[in-house]
Amino acid sequence: MRRVPRGASRLRAARSAAGSAAVEFALVFPLLFTVLYGIVTYSVLFVAEQSLTLAAEEGARAALDYQNAASVADALSARSSNACNVASQAAAWLGAYARCAAQSQSCSYDSAMDCVQVTLTYDYASHPIVPTLPLLSLALPSTLSSVATVQLNPENLL
Repeated sequence: MRRVPRGASRLRAARSAAGSAAVEFALVFPLLFTVLYGIVTYSVLFVAEQSLTLAAEEGARAALDYQNAASVADALSARSSNACNVASQAAAWLGAYARCAAQSQSCSYDSAMDCVQVTLTYDYASHPIVPTLPLLSLALPSTLSSVATVQLNPENLL
């Protein structure tokens, strides 16, 4: 009968414990990575949404700036164009994929006033900021959008 040295049994136990730790890590790591990646993806998504909101608000404020025009319609058109220019510049970090639309119309709550509504949209499904994992894309929105409205007194347009 062969005798096993006393330290050899401890060595085998340490090897099997290290092996089981590696197996546990291999099983837990994909789940941990997916959760961490989801947190990063949603954080960037919220930053982009907040950026669109801020850019739309800046565009609406820019619609208040005086624009030299001959008629009220021309003034509203010039202010809407200026609003989109400013909003697009504020959302420039999103690239050319942030689309701006500004429209002037009578305010729904006071028809004597004119309102300029600035809408910024970003097609996140076609141009994701962070590459998405296969199943994570099901939980992400396809578009991000933000709307800001400013009220203008027609007496002060020209």
